[in-house]
Amino acid sequence: MANSVGSYIFNTVRGGAVGTSEALPGISGGTVALMVGLYDKLIGGAGHVVSGIKRYVTDVPRGRGKDRAQEQFRQVDWGVLIPALIGMAFALILAAVFLAPLVESYTQYAYALFFGLVLACLWIPYTGAGKTWKAWHYLLALVFASLSFFLTGLPGANLPTHPVVVFIAAAVAICALVLPGLSGSFILLTLGLYEPTMAALRSADIPYITIFVLGMITGLALFVKVLQFLLENHHHVTLVVLTGLMAGSLRALWPWQTEERDILPMTDVPVTLAFTALGFVIVVASIVWEHRARARREHEAGHESVSV
Repeated sequence: MANSVGSYIFNTVRGGAVGTSEALPGISGGTVALMVGLYDKLIGGAGHVVSGIKRYVTDVPRGRGKDRAQEQFRQVDWGVLIPALIGMAFALILAAVFLAPLVESYTQYAYALFFGLVLACLWIPYTGAGKTWKAWHYLLALVFASLSFFLTGLPGANLPTHPVVVFIAAAVAICALVLPGLSGSFILLTLGLYEPTMAALRSADIPYITIFVLGMITGLALFVKVLQFLLENHHHVTLVVLTGLMAGSLRALWPWQTEERDILPMTDVPVTLAFTALGFVIVVASIVWEHRARARREHEAGHESVSV
């Protein structure tokens, strides 16, 4: 997409969708990034930024210059990355202030909506590599789905808001941003740090937010390079694993459960299922729209090449 004003706005909105999801327990920012077509750009861009910073720090003091660092920075699609990050930051704060309390008040309906969203999103990594799954692919996905199901069913802890604990929790939670199926907010909720973090955002608690951000940066720098390598060198298998993680994470979004992850009897079923269907339809419509838009762009590109 050309770097026009419209594309910057579009990428900001896409980043906003990812940021909004990160403020809501249960729904993964990585899942939403896949849904809006940002995932590869975010992972690849973050990986090149980390490599560029690393080479700048190691090369410049040794007199090797900035060439290797700048080469990494040139590979980043800044027209996508910067607007997306801006949108993520603003949407995260707004969602923490306005949307998270609404979700807490209507948890069953909200989880039903997210359940439908994630269920439909399974199609994206499942078909993302454009290759046929073999029997061992399904087995591998099942293993990671079982692991994700187990982790998302664990009861919550109540860790103290000590700076070291907050730093480590942020480093772990940010990994969920780049792993579809795992929710950073859900990890914080499991650790007992979701409410303190949301409160810090609402009250602009600068010391807490600073420690949290430093933890996020550290975790992202350590993990994103691993994921970038896997996507670039083992793309299909990585998508198989991500599909399994997403499938297992549906446990966290089951509408009928307590805060301690205990399953409840199914109540208000028609309305709850209607919200699930709504979430499912939203994603299906987005996939169809993106497929048609891509086909239209390829058709137009074909006409232009013929004309030339």
